[in-house]
Amino acid sequence: MGHPDDETRFAFGENWAHFLRGLNEERIAEAERSLVEMVGSEAVAGRTWLDAGSGSGLFSLAAARLGAARLHSFDYDPHSVACTRELRSRAGVAEDRWTVERGDVLDGPYVAGLGSFDLVYSWGVLHHTGDLWTAFDLAASAVAPGGLLFVAIYNDQGWRSRAWAVAKRTYNRLPAPLRLPYAIAVMGPRELAGFAKQTLQGHPGAYVRRWTEYQSARGMSRWHDIIDWIGGYPFEVATPALVVERARAAGFVPERQVLAGRGLGCNQFVFRRA
Repeated sequence: MGHPDDETRFAFGENWAHFLRGLNEERIAEAERSLVEMVGSEAVAGRTWLDAGSGSGLFSLAAARLGAARLHSFDYDPHSVACTRELRSRAGVAEDRWTVERGDVLDGPYVAGLGSFDLVYSWGVLHHTGDLWTAFDLAASAVAPGGLLFVAIYNDQGWRSRAWAVAKRTYNRLPAPLRLPYAIAVMGPRELAGFAKQTLQGHPGAYVRRWTEYQSARGMSRWHDIIDWIGGYPFEVATPALVVERARAAGFVPERQVLAGRGLGCNQFVFRRA
């Protein structure tokens, strides 16, 4: 099934392939820690897991190491599928326990054919499909009764979000050699402003640690997240209230939220199917 704006869609999988080159045990452990912090270890160990938009495969790997009984990971991007398979291979997890394939969260028959799962995980994915709410509803439909839906969706910042949408679309329309200079031109002033602010406050080391210790945020890489941010298109946003309203309409109740406030980034939600 095709996605809207495929001609300007960001190559998420290629970015994740670069990320895997630097993936180490410390980053994997941080991913496990952040997952347990949000849903609890009892929601993963011995449970079934669906990763709707697996990206690098890092969090499916974390779930496997935390004892998930059966895992199914899919992604629209074939490079992301390859990344997830690579992590499954590195971890030595059997294919009959952890299945990985190309799939589309906007493809209703495909999602319905997967069955139901104790935990459906889709972090930072649904807002990149080009049809956020259809993707949300279909991901939610795969949650078993009493199961959990863990999603992260970009925060709606009003006009700022609209401006970012233009910047992201521009990045993907540029010839490949111009994309890195463009990313530096757009994100560089933000990074310099952050460094200047910390320096004026007498804490220049705090800015440096934002890079050197970034893996403590879900085991991710700051540089790859920056490229993912400036290139991440299609791009949609939602207020927390809209996300909660949609979840309630689908028969879910909120269990945990971590919100971005007025800032950039994702609001995180854990919902339970009533």
